[in-house]
Amino acid sequence: MIPVQRVTRYVTPLREGGSLPGVVEADDLGTYVCKFRGAGQGLRVLVAEVLVSGLARRLDIRTPRLVGLDLALDLARYEADEEVQDLLRASVGLNLGVDFLPGAFGFDHAEPQDAEAAARILWLDAFTANVDRSWRNPNLLRWHGDVWAIDHGASLYFHHAWAGGITDPARFAAQPWSIADHVFADRVADLPTADDAARAVLDEGVLADIAAEVPDAWLEPVAGAEEPEAVRAAYVRFLAARLGSRSWLPGAGS
Repeated sequence: MIPVQRVTRYVTPLREGGSLPGVVEADDLGTYVCKFRGAGQGLRVLVAEVLVSGLARRLDIRTPRLVGLDLALDLARYEADEEVQDLLRASVGLNLGVDFLPGAFGFDHAEPQDAEAAARILWLDAFTANVDRSWRNPNLLRWHGDVWAIDHGASLYFHHAWAGGITDPARFAAQPWSIADHVFADRVADLPTADDAARAVLDEGVLADIAAEVPDAWLEPVAGAEEPEAVRAAYVRFLAARLGSRSWLPGAGS
């Protein structure tokens, strides 16, 4: 599973998004963007972050390193902002830390880009049904001249339908994905090459290895899958089913 560090200081909130992530320092002397378990989007967003980040790394897409962040109740005492205090109190326990990239700045599509990297990101977003990499909010950073993909929590929407139990992976396997609003929609012609490259790397064993990185504490029981390993297995089934299809791939035509 991802390594776990203890939060030593809350630095500042990041108010760009609705979930109010914050910059924190940890006992490994690292600085992280903390995504809180107590935020309104829930634990499944943290699971999506780990799974999609793991896929990105296997596909040679640059994405920040992840850690678990253990947050203690006494951290809230030193925060003056009541909204942040409430969030910290609701997030005692294990949260997600995304390595902070100092000096990174937002992606500008007008700059020269690596066409192959852009196509890999486009494929990953189509595969995971990510709806949050648009022109308005690309969730990409430029750091040391390279493009880094961040914020994967809006992927894998299927798990939000598990209130009554695990649903059918065949539906996700065949679900089309719209390229219309994607920041790299102009790379659609490169998707067949990216698809071949991804399928040469990914298989059910790799998907299981990625799912094993998700902490037990974030795998909420579902009817028929009450134990963490059963929930992990469900994620693997859904991703493997998607990998076994091409009907979701923009331009595939089948």
